[in-house]
Amino acid sequence: MVNQHRTTQRYRAITPDNEKQLVKHMLDFARTHPRYGYRRITALMRRAGWTVNKKRIQRLWREQGLKVPQKQHKKRRFGSSANGCTRRKAEYRDHVWTYDVVFDRTDDGRTLKFLTVIDEFTRECLALPVGRHFTSQNVIGVLAGIVAQRGAPAMIRSDNGPEFVAVAIRAWFARTGIATAYIEPGSPWENAYIETFNGKLRDALLQREIFMTVAEAKHLATGFRFEYNNNRPHSSLGYKTPREFAAGCAPFGSASLRLRAHTRTVSQPVSLS
Repeated sequence: MVNQHRTTQRYRAITPDNEKQLVKHMLDFARTHPRYGYRRITALMRRAGWTVNKKRIQRLWREQGLKVPQKQHKKRRFGSSANGCTRRKAEYRDHVWTYDVVFDRTDDGRTLKFLTVIDEFTRECLALPVGRHFTSQNVIGVLAGIVAQRGAPAMIRSDNGPEFVAVAIRAWFARTGIATAYIEPGSPWENAYIETFNGKLRDALLQREIFMTVAEAKHLATGFRFEYNNNRPHSSLGYKTPREFAAGCAPFGSASLRLRAHTRTVSQPVSLS
């Protein structure tokens, strides 16, 4: 050994026995969720029972040539409205709900609408009904169903769409004691949480599926909502799913939350409508 040159001695890498199985599971997750990066795939792998390091998944991810194209997001101003999500943030579960309407079409070219409703604090998708159109009475029916299950929120944030500013829905808000926070017209960044959810809905469902009928769209929307709430790790929630995060939230009746909400109300008085 002493007469052999150092350059002739090389370390032979030992591939772990479970490497092929690990790569197979990683590729299965990547095919199922083509818009997930290696960090979120790592979270899914861990939830599936794998004890794996993030750097190892990153190395295997690169070896397999996987990549999620990065989108460039332009910077937006906060806007002048006091009802924007940057100025009036949700502080507990069911504090602020937000909703919007997302448009798509069935294969025959007819309009298809998705009514998206989420809890800004837990990021839960509370409802995702689908139809050709939504009247104010349809919107009231959806919100009333959620209120019957969870109780009424303190406030609902939305844009100034006709479904949300109708006299009937304003009267329903007044009867139920729910405050409204309408953002400035033409300022979607003031309602960033619902816009982010709408982007995920388009990315994972609307741009991947051709809907033949309303019934088919409803079925797929139900599956997307279940996947989003129960299985999709959310980066802003510490890679917990919205349901997991919501299960660990303290109720508003706790003393700390009541004190914090009271302090914010007294120090920052704003109009609720």
